[in-house]
Amino acid sequence: MSKKLKHLINILKNMKSAVLAYSGGVDSTFLLKAMQLADIKTLAITAVSKIRSPEDILNARRFAEAAKVEHLEINTDELSIEEFVENTPKRCFICKDLLFKKLSDIAKTYNYMFILEASNQDDLKDYRPGRLAAEKYGIRSPLIEAEFSKKEIRAHSKKLGLSTWNLPSSSCLATRFPYYQRITTESLRKVLEAEDFLKSLGFQEIRLREHGNIARIEVSVKKFQLFLSPQKRTLITKTLKSLGYSYITFDLDGYQSGSMNRNLKK
Repeated sequence: MSKKLKHLINILKNMKSAVLAYSGGVDSTFLLKAMQLADIKTLAITAVSKIRSPEDILNARRFAEAAKVEHLEINTDELSIEEFVENTPKRCFICKDLLFKKLSDIAKTYNYMFILEASNQDDLKDYRPGRLAAEKYGIRSPLIEAEFSKKEIRAHSKKLGLSTWNLPSSSCLATRFPYYQRITTESLRKVLEAEDFLKSLGFQEIRLREHGNIARIEVSVKKFQLFLSPQKRTLITKTLKSLGYSYITFDLDGYQSGSMNRNLKK
């Protein structure tokens, strides 16, 4: 066991009990495993809503069951909040504020001492207004405290035998829209259906960013040639237009996490 993992486990041991915001992704599954190794009382909670893909929710359910930890699914209705729907740069704060308020209430009701979330060191390099919500509710981020990068989390996950070690990065569907473009149930459905279709063609690390009636596709640079093959290109264009997009574009920068934040950094 590495010194860094031992440090993380010691941080967790001192907590005694904690609620974890559990998405079923690479980071939160690794943190969940560390909580088990620390042998603390654990409750993993997964938020279920229209901004989260059914696949992610199903993965969280499966991984929690395999880990044999107490797991709770709660409904969050971000689309009922007008400021979220307006999709301002505060959107992530509003989402996390809603989630952490619910987790705080649950932790208090069932006497859990801490609430945890799984941000890592790399997340600090991007625009993350959700961090302000974490500070508001006193949420702990053990992976940041132990200085784990995404690459280190994947490497440790592999050594621990976690099937999530090479899982593609995932994020809520609200990140597919430029700021100030309203987020609706219909637009979320279109994006989800489009991405599910693209994944069925073998593109796992992919994002479809919706700019009005324009679909901008981000795919790993390694998959560029496969994406641009005449047969695939024709099928993709036909399918996405059938979903209601008028123009299908391909981002030459390739897949980049947080690409919608580019203009905020200028």
